[in-house]
Amino acid sequence: MHTNCPSLAVSIGDPSGIGPEIALAAWLQRNNEAVTPFYLLADLDLMATRARLLGWNVPLIETTPAQAEEHFSHYLPIVCLKNSLKDTPGHPDSANAPGIIEAINKAVADCFSGAAAAMVTCPIAKKPLYDAGFAFPGHTEYLAHLAEQKAGKPITPVMMLAGPQLRTVPVTIHIPLANVITTLTTDLIVKTARITAQDLKSRFGLANPRLAISGLNPHAGEDGAMGSEDQQVIAPAVAILKAEGIEAFGPLPADTMFHASARANYDVALCMYHDQALIPAKALAFDEAVNVTLGLPFIRTSPDHGTAFDIAGKGVARPDSFIAALKIAHRQAETGKAKIS
Repeated sequence: MHTNCPSLAVSIGDPSGIGPEIALAAWLQRNNEAVTPFYLLADLDLMATRARLLGWNVPLIETTPAQAEEHFSHYLPIVCLKNSLKDTPGHPDSANAPGIIEAINKAVADCFSGAAAAMVTCPIAKKPLYDAGFAFPGHTEYLAHLAEQKAGKPITPVMMLAGPQLRTVPVTIHIPLANVITTLTTDLIVKTARITAQDLKSRFGLANPRLAISGLNPHAGEDGAMGSEDQQVIAPAVAILKAEGIEAFGPLPADTMFHASARANYDVALCMYHDQALIPAKALAFDEAVNVTLGLPFIRTSPDHGTAFDIAGKGVARPDSFIAALKIAHRQAETGKAKIS
């Protein structure tokens, strides 16, 4: 598959997880039109060892981002890291942290330089990184930090789960449910919705994105009978968005937002907390949903699953979400509208 864009940069993630094998498995499906050419930022020896462990015939080649596409039909292109990686499937090791971080850094740098059209990140595990001194809550926060360093301005990343039938955005993400009410504000909803609408226009080609805004309480509060947040926090945000010309509506009862007829009325659902957004997205497309980070000055997607240490090295990990992440990253890049600032 030849493209009008540079190849995609794929960071290896935690090599003790399934990142190496979903990349290998995707390359084995390279004749599938959904598999966009990519290069893997990784350790060549580790990838060769993992391929041998799995019994897969995957020829590897050390290359540069510029040469990756010409090699892709015959070899899995590897852009080698300075830090080596230990191959211990199922057993994360903090000694791999420098290489994991280097792969992320290099992918971001390649996006900014234009060497890569976009980046796709294989899953990381936080504890081995924390044990090595990693100071960020997670992958996305670190990417935002790198973007802020380069762009010289504050960056607000927004998480979107994208599947064939549904896109969802959680306004609050990895916080306890007990903290949602104090964290959720009108300003936060408006800011998240603005970024979502802008990127759906510039990166997904939607001229006038339709945003369905969920309620927080059962039945969207039922006129205050089951909580005041829907009326006092969410409804004002919807009014502000409408006044700005964004096609937003709500707050809507979350229990009736996700059936087929309801989904036909919007392009993305903004949900008030993590599970409200992720449960319907994963229920509809568990193996195909993709984590898309909006609000960054480069394109980043990721499979919507974790490191899966329990099955690493067994050859049973499905590459579907990884392949979907490649496809969505490529589609965004092909619009020609995603500008690096």
